[in-house]
Amino acid sequence: MEETQLVRISKFLSKHLRHQPQRLSLTLAPGGWVDVGALLAACAAHGMPLKRAELDEVVERNSKQRFSYDETGERIRANQGHSVEVDLQLAPLAPPDTLYHGTGEHAVTAILRQGLLKMKRHHVHLSPDIPTARMVGKRHGRPVIFQVDTATMANAGMLFYRSANGVWLTDHVPPQYLTIIEKPNGA
Repeated sequence: MEETQLVRISKFLSKHLRHQPQRLSLTLAPGGWVDVGALLAACAAHGMPLKRAELDEVVERNSKQRFSYDETGERIRANQGHSVEVDLQLAPLAPPDTLYHGTGEHAVTAILRQGLLKMKRHHVHLSPDIPTARMVGKRHGRPVIFQVDTATMANAGMLFYRSANGVWLTDHVPPQYLTIIEKPNGA
């Protein structure tokens, strides 16, 4: 499958597995799971016919590893980033001492004042390393990278989760746990 087709399918699946399952007449089960057969039928009925092999390729090759199958391979879900109500059934996990968050420079003032907020999503997303945070930040303009003192947050009782694709999740990062470690030249 060509990269442009892979991206097009990935965006379609993200939209409907994370934000608008009802548009495809899908209901997310606990954990965010959807039956693969039901998803393929719904995609075909809404102008995005997919074969199982194509869906497998999107799950395997998506650069952000946004999707995963359950252990049977009969259900699929978006790993995180939902704006619809869903319990991903992730267990709290002790985070590494430091995680990172990339954003565009336009958001820095608000972040320094309010911290990182989940906005319309279920969690704040944190990256395990600086290159990943930089890549995320570039999607939002000129990137600014925050270092997050997750060790101190965890010691204060704040909970962390890790999705299947390695993205760390938490409810909120107050500003006192944030340090800017990288910003655009001249900023």
